[in-house]
This record gives sequence, C-alpha cells and structure tokens, in this order.
Amino acid sequence: MRCQRMSSDQTVSLEIRFARGEEESLREIHDLYVGRMYAVAYRALSDHGLAADAVQQALLQAWRAATSYDPNRPIEPWLFVITRRAAIDVHRRHRSRVPLVDVDRADLEAVPAGESDSLERAWLVWQIRAAIEKLSESDQAIIKLAYYGNLTHQDISETLDIPIGTVKSRMFRAQRKLMTGLEHLRDEVLEPVHP
Repeated sequence: MRCQRMSSDQTVSLEIRFARGEEESLREIHDLYVGRMYAVAYRALSDHGLAADAVQQALLQAWRAATSYDPNRPIEPWLFVITRRAAIDVHRRHRSRVPLVDVDRADLEAVPAGESDSLERAWLVWQIRAAIEKLSESDQAIIKLAYYGNLTHQDISETLDIPIGTVKSRMFRAQRKLMTGLEHLRDEVLEPVHP
C-alpha cells in the first residue's frame, strides 16, 4: 500500500475524529495504516491469509474501542498493539482449529422460524470460507485483501510486493476457482427469499 503521510495537524484532527467515533475517520485510518498493520501481522504469522484476517480483526477491535482511545497519544503504536494482539488471537484460533461437524439440510429445517435465515446465511458464509481455504496461500491472500481488506489491485501489489499484472492474473484465477467450487450454491443463492 502506498505510504500516505499527513501533517501533524491532519493526524491530530484524524485522531480526534476517530476518538469521537466519526465513521469517515475509520476509512482514513484504514487507508493510512492498513499496509503497516498488515506488515506487523505478517511478521507475527508468516501467512498472508492469516495476516489479512488479523488486520481485519484489529480494525474492527480498534473501531469498537475508538471512544476509549486517547487522541493526545499517537494512534499508530496503539493500532500496532491491537494488530499484534489480533495476530496472536488468529494464531491461537488457527492452531487449535478442529474439523467442523457436517450439518445437513434437515438440521437447518428443524430450526425455529426466524432463526433459519441467519443459520442458512451462516452456512453460506461457512461454505464460502471453506472454498477460500482450498485456494493456494497466495490466492487466498489476494482474495482476502481484495474482499475483506477492500484493497485495490495497486494496493495489493504494493502490500504483497508483487507486480500488478501478477495480482490481476491471480485474482482472475482465484475467482474462477471459487466460482467452480461454489457452483453447488448457485441455486440456493439465486433462489428468491420468501417471507
């Protein structure tokens, strides 16, 4: 990611707005620090996909704690501490991951009305995550940075230190693999939802 520098007055203003919980400040925080946060997470995890997960978790935790942040202190070290902790959490979860039990459609239909939609949505999310996990590590990193990290091809190129053409070709290949791997969900996703 391009390293964007701000004057000290702009940074203070951003930190104050972030501490107030102003939503636009989160986007600015993301744009300014996500590359360096990713570097912190990657150094701790040595895995592109897990590092992207840790950064996403860190940004969410930072946003939830925004009102407790002291805008008189520099934000970057605060973000890096949160990122390191998120990386540790991701590492622990990844290390202790146990296989999930198969849930069949009958189990979902036995759920009381109202809960079924959220369970089906969770099932779809699980299916998508499982399909992403089947991708190579490099393809996972690009998909996660693009879709979870909302990074552009250029930002991904700079973050992973690979040519933009490589990013585009890996993205295309990974998307094609995901479409093939998720073909069985096509009817479920496209099926209209009836109240």
